[in-house]
Amino acid sequence: QVQLVESGGGLVQAGGSLRLSCAASGSIFSIDAMSWYRQIPGKQRELVATINSGGSTNYADSVKGRFTISRDNARNTVYLQMSSLKPEDTAVYYCNANIKSLRWDVYRACWGQGSQVTVSS
Repeated sequence: QVQLVESGGGLVQAGGSLRLSCAASGSIFSIDAMSWYRQIPGKQRELVATINSGGSTNYADSVKGRFTISRDNARNTVYLQMSSLKPEDTAVYYCNANIKSLRWDVYRACWGQGSQVTVSS
């Protein structure tokens, strides 16, 4: 069984910083791309940032220059460093990873439980 456990959400004032972490555990054989998404109630989940197994990154235009995604392959963990936070960054943030477990023949998308990030003005 594979699970992703997130930590690091919370309340911060505009202009502040937060770091989210997401650790994958279980019978993992390999992890491909890892990503962070966010969702506001009543809206579709949107992709915030992605990092592939080689370390290449992509960001949504709305967070470029403010957010940094990184990963520690030895710990099967992905991070999202968020700086210069704005009230419009308020959302539930979900980590996502494409994982091949010891029991699967293909990569499957796995999700974290979600972390609330609230930015006050």
